[in-house]
Amino acid sequence: MSTVDELVGEWLTLPDAAELLDVETSRVRRLIDEHKLLAVRRGDPVVRSVPAAMILDGEVVPHLPGTITVLRDAGFADEEMLTWLFTADDTLPGRPIDQLRAGQRGEVRRRAQAMAF
Repeated sequence: MSTVDELVGEWLTLPDAAELLDVETSRVRRLIDEHKLLAVRRGDPVVRSVPAAMILDGEVVPHLPGTITVLRDAGFADEEMLTWLFTADDTLPGRPIDQLRAGQRGEVRRRAQAMAF
């Protein structure tokens, strides 16, 4: 099991994510292609999977797409973004993904932007 697997915990296949978002699987693929969601290939058999924590109340977590953009602009690969989002940070407190789920975008974005420099 990879570090990302351990950090994320609960994963969704693309069809499962589509069901939670009440959209077609093709729309989930488009959200990934548009960098509004992150997915990695994992499991056996290997399939693209989305962290369950990236979906909240039938929607993509608010402010997640913008945070993904900031991290991507900083040169992070998808697995690196997932590691950062799902690693606890005592100064936040908690994990950046949990802060985003709670609507606390400001400090998460500031930290993401600071890593770009």
